[in-house]
Amino acid sequence: MCFYPNIFTTVFFLSGPSYSVLRNVWRLNKTRFIRSWMKKSSYHSPALVMPHTVSPVRPFPDHIPKPPYLTDPSCIAKAKSGDIEIKTASQINGMRAVCKLARNILNYTKSNLEIGMTTEDIDMIVYNKCIETQCYPSPLLYRGFPKCVCTSVNNVACHGIPDDRKLVNGDIINIDITVYFNGYHGDLSETYLIGQVDEEGQHLVSAARKCRDAGIAICKPGVKFSQIGKHISEEAGRQSVSVMPMFCGHGIGEYFHGPPDVIHFDSSYEDGTVMKEGMTFTIEPIISEGSDEIEILDDGWTAVSVDGSRSAQFEHTVLITSDGVEILTQ
Repeated sequence: MCFYPNIFTTVFFLSGPSYSVLRNVWRLNKTRFIRSWMKKSSYHSPALVMPHTVSPVRPFPDHIPKPPYLTDPSCIAKAKSGDIEIKTASQINGMRAVCKLARNILNYTKSNLEIGMTTEDIDMIVYNKCIETQCYPSPLLYRGFPKCVCTSVNNVACHGIPDDRKLVNGDIINIDITVYFNGYHGDLSETYLIGQVDEEGQHLVSAARKCRDAGIAICKPGVKFSQIGKHISEEAGRQSVSVMPMFCGHGIGEYFHGPPDVIHFDSSYEDGTVMKEGMTFTIEPIISEGSDEIEILDDGWTAVSVDGSRSAQFEHTVLITSDGVEILTQ
């Protein structure tokens, strides 16, 4: 589940008066963006997705351990402060276990995808599988998110809330799963083709996977985190797609989101932070076939492209080892 702690400070690295001006401009233009969205779209072939009916939050069994932020929301902000954590051998074992579990749940969910099912059906699959495996779906009630999984279809860039819309032939869907198990979070996502998808959609999904892999490939001790975004951007250029800059990867462990913020585009900002053995974080670029601009809908979560273009995303949780990188969610 990607992170946008503060859209403008993340993307433009501004603060103070400059940020306040941009924030107010964004708010003033929000209504104009969404009203003109359908008019501006030049991507009419795939079905444009808008939110449908969302069912009530399902209670989760009391006997399954839950993350601390459910009872103490202040720990979310606390986790984002401080230095990047260097994990011990015991913590790394915990991360390997939870990431393996997250992978298994995503694979199981993928195996059940079919035309005609709703994204609510996908959420139910994840809900039941988490109960079966005695883990907690991290997104559920995280900052009020009402479901167990994010399901982002076509023009929804990320954080799509499962609802009663049915998947149709030609859709592409990103399924973003994070689970909490034995005190640790594991996070991954993939984008899947539903039925017969046009060549442009197939290329987009392939390009998104390549962009993520390009970011992972350069990870090792001593490499600056800024190199991740540089290599992702270069691959996006080769694939003739664009990187959506509003969202970043994040540190992960006993916390859902922590330092560092992993920027997925080539930025002039450079703080010199380097990777060290024992760090764990996500790499999860969102790749668009059109504009890199997004709008957050009134539910406070769903991010859609302003021009109606599709996007695709792939995500791994990774560990920096003594001589390279280990993909924990492989």
